Amino acid sequence: MRKSFRVKSEKDFKVIFEASQSVANRKFVVYRLEKQQKHYRVGLSVGKKLGNAVVRNRIKRRLRHLVMEFSPYLVTDDFVVIARKGVEELSYQELRQNLMHVLKLGNLYQEGLSSEKED
Repeated sequence: MRKSFRVKSEKDFKVIFEASQSVANRKFVVYRLEKQQKHYRVGLSVGKKLGNAVVRNRIKRRLRHLVMEFSPYLVTDDFVVIARKGVEELSYQELRQNLMHVLKLGNLYQEGLSSEKED
């Protein structure tokens, strides 16, 4: 995932959290900041309660891959995905279903967008 697609700075995370548009399911919380820009930007947060560095990095790697897979369908906002306890035990398919569910709840995943972005 290119740097232009990532939320990295603490300042950007704070701005997104302060916008306080959040949705959640049992495995993820997503904070959203509506913006007019060319593409989405995503920040990932995986806390130390989920495991050691190896486990946390594996979760983030899988989440980045899923976000790239969903990219044709994502709206052009900034958002932060926070992993909750239990994510480390999910298979890749279960992780995909849970992430898609929470993105749809937050109106970040919209299936009609792919044809618009191909131009």
